[in-house]
Amino acid sequence: MTPTPAATPVFPPGRYGRRREQRRRRPWLVVAAVAVILVAGVMIAYSEYLKYGDPAYDAQVISYTDITDSGIVVHFRVNVPEGGDATCAVRARNRAGATVGSAEVPVNGIPGGDPVTVDHRLTTTERPFIGEVLRCRANS
Repeated sequence: MTPTPAATPVFPPGRYGRRREQRRRRPWLVVAAVAVILVAGVMIAYSEYLKYGDPAYDAQVISYTDITDSGIVVHFRVNVPEGGDATCAVRARNRAGATVGSAEVPVNGIPGGDPVTVDHRLTTTERPFIGEVLRCRANS
């Protein structure tokens, strides 16, 4: 003979206190919370994109040359929209990866919207190993 399990346990009345009714689930509350979190995430992502992610001001390092104990020349190309101006953050790092020099370099756009090539001499505190363009942004 196999015992059959009871659907819900039966307790003697008054012995274990009053049993609580099962709480009704509120799926709309979970859906509303998820929607608020998604909207907040999209708003934050969009504001950060406006601040840091404008693809119109894309920069590429072509080369870095003339490395000395006190400087480096960074050659880079910047896409600047026609009639626009930009400011690019350039830095130099040593072999250990520490920043040994940095500068904000103004870049003036040229008619036609063609990429602008810039050669910038960056002064450093010790011998650099690499020159980089961190970001370029529109002038406000």
